[in-house]
Amino acid sequence: MTVDEDRLWQALRKLKANFRRQAPMGFYVVDFVCHAAKLVIEIDGYYHSLPERQEKDAERDAWLNRQGYRVLRFSTSEVQASLASVCDRIEAELSPPSPALPPSRGKGEF
Repeated sequence: MTVDEDRLWQALRKLKANFRRQAPMGFYVVDFVCHAAKLVIEIDGYYHSLPERQEKDAERDAWLNRQGYRVLRFSTSEVQASLASVCDRIEAELSPPSPALPPSRGKGEF
């Protein structure tokens, strides 16, 4: 693990979710995964900004999406600059969406 991945790992361990790190998924190894939430977290360094790497990342993300997983990608600079914001975004993704309320029924005329 890189230093930034380790920093995020320490923060993820404090969340109320069961994340695994460096987890194999198919032909890939993801940085972090929470199977219960079907959420994959990737930390991208400079290498991921190269066009050929972006294409491979897109293929990987598409495969993970087909398996029912959502993928969140953060740059190493995001983790370095604002770990709290990164964790807030991850927590928001872990929270189940609010159920849609049924249409309101009018009380009628007085």
